[in-house]
Amino acid sequence: MNYKVFKSINQLSRNCSPIDLLMILISKKIRFVFIFVLIFMWFKNNSYKKVSCNAVISVGVNLFINTLIKLFYFKPRPFIKRRVGILIPSKMDSSFPSKHTLLVFAISTSIFLYDRVLGSIMWVLSVLTGFSRIWVGHHYPSDIIGSALIATMTSIILNKIAHCINYFARQ
Repeated sequence: MNYKVFKSINQLSRNCSPIDLLMILISKKIRFVFIFVLIFMWFKNNSYKKVSCNAVISVGVNLFINTLIKLFYFKPRPFIKRRVGILIPSKMDSSFPSKHTLLVFAISTSIFLYDRVLGSIMWVLSVLTGFSRIWVGHHYPSDIIGSALIATMTSIILNKIAHCINYFARQ
C-alpha cells in the first residue's frame, strides 16, 4: 500500500515541467519561508518571540529525535530498492524519518498552537513540503506521515511543558 501510494504520486513527476520545478522549489527552498516567518515573529512582539523560541526548541528536539531514530533504524529510500523517478539528488541515508518534514511540521505546529491563522498557512506549506518529498522521489508516504506525527506531538508536548514552566514561574 505504501509503495502503491508512492508510485501513484511519483509517477506524475516528469510529466509537467512547471509542476516539477515547483515541487523541487518547495522541496529544496521552502525552509527559507519558515526561517523568515520565525525571524519576523521574533521581532514582532514578546508573545510572538516566545512562540518563535518554542519553535526553535521544537526543531532542536526533533533534530535530536531524527538522529536517534536514524542510529537504530534504517529504511532504504524508494530509489534504492526500486526504479523510481528522482528529480533531484539525494543522500543515501534512511528514508525514515524525513528531516524536511520533521522540521517544517515542528515549526508550523508551534505557530498553530498560538496563532491559528498563521499556523494553518504554515501547516499547508508543511503538507506541501511532505508531498513534494514524495513527488521528487525521496520518501514514501509513511515516512512523511510518521515524521509529521512525531514533529506535531513533540511540539504539542513542548508547548505544554512551556505552559507549566510559565505557570510555576508566576507562582
